[in-house]
Amino acid sequence: MQDFSASFGLAFQLVLAADPDLLEIIALSLKVSLSAVAIACLIGLPVGTAIAMGRFRGRTATIILLNALMGLPPVVVGLLIYLLLSNAGPLGWMRLLYTPGAMIIAQAVLITPIVAALSREVVEQLHCEYAEQFRSLSVPRSSAAAALLWDARYSLLTVALAGFGRAVAEVGAVIIVGGNIDHLTRVMTTAIALETSKGDLALALALGIVLITLALSVNAAVMALRLTATRYAYA
Repeated sequence: MQDFSASFGLAFQLVLAADPDLLEIIALSLKVSLSAVAIACLIGLPVGTAIAMGRFRGRTATIILLNALMGLPPVVVGLLIYLLLSNAGPLGWMRLLYTPGAMIIAQAVLITPIVAALSREVVEQLHCEYAEQFRSLSVPRSSAAAALLWDARYSLLTVALAGFGRAVAEVGAVIIVGGNIDHLTRVMTTAIALETSKGDLALALALGIVLITLALSVNAAVMALRLTATRYAYA
């Protein structure tokens, strides 16, 4: 019990003292996850909007598939990205394996379906509300899509935050394609797994404290944005 108490004490000291190794791992985690979220939003938002506004054969099957992809097994995604980026793979010439770039790709693949599926639901609800008005005014499809995205901006921000929360907590895929290399590809989740196996509970707990704080902050931001969206809707 005393050992655990001492580990917690050292963990809080590392956080409060802004330990350089700790900050390096946190900075890389944020860089990788934020980059993955940006890519996922660039792909997922247009895809979700197109499905929400479109009426085409196979639409229901597409929505079912998109929802199913939200539960992609991270280790399987990591394995597929590994095969693509390995020297024998089709993208081996890019030499991205065991780099932050490979980790960004893996996280982006995991969260793009989440962003697309959730944004589809948000935009579709608004589109059902405004579709008749758009038709009566002969609003071009691109302008209608832009208007819907702007009107749903608070809800879509919560979608992006949900994607970030999923990305920053990911361990299975990133450890396969990143390799958990010190000072190069070590992020919070992989470092926690490594330091726990080594018995260095202080650093693992310090990283865990930061990760939990980030998770709470993301959830608080989501709630704040939802309240803002509700006030905006009834203003």
